[in-house]
Amino acid sequence: MHRCMAPTSAASPTPPECNDIMTSRDILIAIGVAVIWGLGFIASRLALDELSPTLMTALRFAIAAIPCLFVRRPKVSWRLLIATSLSLFLLQFLAQAYAIAHDVPVGLTSVVVQSQALFTIAFAALAFSEIPTRWQIVGIAVAAVGLLMICGTVGYDFSVGAFAVLMTCPITFAVGNLLLRKAQGVPMFELFAWLCLVSALPLLVLVPLVDGIGPAWHSLIHLSLTGIISIFCIGAITTSLAYWLWGRLLRDYPAAQVVPFALLVPFIGSGASAVVFGERFGPLRMAGMLTVVCGIAVMLLLGRPRAPVLVEGS
Repeated sequence: MHRCMAPTSAASPTPPECNDIMTSRDILIAIGVAVIWGLGFIASRLALDELSPTLMTALRFAIAAIPCLFVRRPKVSWRLLIATSLSLFLLQFLAQAYAIAHDVPVGLTSVVVQSQALFTIAFAALAFSEIPTRWQIVGIAVAAVGLLMICGTVGYDFSVGAFAVLMTCPITFAVGNLLLRKAQGVPMFELFAWLCLVSALPLLVLVPLVDGIGPAWHSLIHLSLTGIISIFCIGAITTSLAYWLWGRLLRDYPAAQVVPFALLVPFIGSGASAVVFGERFGPLRMAGMLTVVCGIAVMLLLGRPRAPVLVEGS
């Protein structure tokens, strides 16, 4: 494969050495990553039945950080590494876990997280004066309408507070996207492993303060086989493996070819949640979720974003 630089950004013209057409193998990999991320929301729900949001998130990143024992720290400053990790990983996934643990439907969570594309483009316009294209503006407007429709359903089966916490996910995700632009050209596997380590350390300190040593230890020693498999899948597969594969695709191909595959994530997450947990959505919430996804599709498929679009996941 030829290398395609700027793996997390579409702000610059695509270098001539980038591949123009994805191979069948890489298309299958992209679909596989979307499936992994969609099912990752299911694994998170199962793990949160036995673990607190703080402990589950700490274990997720501790497992994903194991490769740091074998790879060197990427050549980025500690300041950038910490800032990117806190926004892109720690704050985003801790908020996700908190929302799911407080009864926000898994399918809805997967859709809201995908709205990071809206915030990424908006923040890039504010921070870097990257003017959105006409189609991007249309997509932002459509997605915003969908979010407002979803807001109209809040308070019935989950609290306003839980939804407010969830809405910080796409915002911190977007901030992390912009920070990650400064880490271009570093190996994806090493970068994401160390980002996970930086998030794991403060979380492991936070667990005894928030949960207490006794309850946290009790949760660990009484973890069921389902819980063990779920947390392993979240850390080793959903976080470590999937992010690495996605980073390789974004390295080798223009972002406009790769990122649209992430549109599969909310459909997989919602469908799997309906099958596993029996989740059902009312007409307004379902319409809002579909509207958000349509808005994102317009931004990614028609907008050819000049602003950065990063990996989406769970």
